[in-house]
Amino acid sequence: MTKRDFASLDADVRAMLERQDAEERPEPWSVPIRELRDGDRSFWMAKPKRHDVAWVRDEWATGDAEPVMVRVYHPGGDGVKPLIVFVHGGGFALGDVETYDHAARRLAVGAGSVVASVDYRLAPEHPFPAAVEDSVQAARWAVSQADAWGADAARTVVMGDSAGGNLAAVVARRFRDEGGPSLTGQGLIYPVTDMRPESQWESRLQKANGFGLTQEVMDWFGRMYLRHELHAFHPDASPLVVQDLSDLPPALVLTAEHDPLCDEGDAYAQRLREAGVAVAHAQLPGTVHGVWSADEGLASTERMWGLVFSWLREITG
Repeated sequence: MTKRDFASLDADVRAMLERQDAEERPEPWSVPIRELRDGDRSFWMAKPKRHDVAWVRDEWATGDAEPVMVRVYHPGGDGVKPLIVFVHGGGFALGDVETYDHAARRLAVGAGSVVASVDYRLAPEHPFPAAVEDSVQAARWAVSQADAWGADAARTVVMGDSAGGNLAAVVARRFRDEGGPSLTGQGLIYPVTDMRPESQWESRLQKANGFGLTQEVMDWFGRMYLRHELHAFHPDASPLVVQDLSDLPPALVLTAEHDPLCDEGDAYAQRLREAGVAVAHAQLPGTVHGVWSADEGLASTERMWGLVFSWLREITG
């Protein structure tokens, strides 16, 4: 039986983990990656669309590299909207605009914003730095298209969860280093910030098993994404190795108490604050990785969404 600290878990999160234990799913590395992706996509596409938007369309973000597909959501209503460039999670190997359609719709409606969801290339077919370059290109192009979508380029936020949080942080830093465009904020939801193999974060040790995301799964993701060991030390892979984090846009950093990634996310929030960046940071107790995009109706899911919407309203007006 999986060992976990039941007393400190929210009751609904504990029940979700127990259901997952009972399902006895195969380890993800024992299943062909395309089959995993197809299963995730089929699951989410079968769900009813609970958040209606005015329009959705797929476009292609052009730039110096190959075009990147971007799915754009407009919430409807009058007036020019803020723009959110959203980068999905999935360990750099799973997920796409279909599996995150529900999250993008909720983000557009709840934040009253145009959302551009980035369909970046996935590992292992496209290892580092493909996802980074796609995300940077798509975000830069989205800003250039804001007027055409009824959005305000001057109120642009880049957001992502997990691997997408890593990519969102990298986009924000690359924009700073490459002369723009400027961003109003960066929303990082339980982000991966340190992929160096020798890093010994306490949360990775203490929460390695029994809380949904495991260290074994993260290692598997890392092997697919980073083909060379030295890539883990690159600032585009591990945002925590960046020496100078000053002059970055205001940040929201949300972490979960029982997430292996908790400590490195908390550390990144602290590093940003020490560099003079305005940071809204919360570690949510009693919950685990993945709840923000869950379809379980969890109390911590609603708490996270509430914090996201509150922060977005504050920084985008």
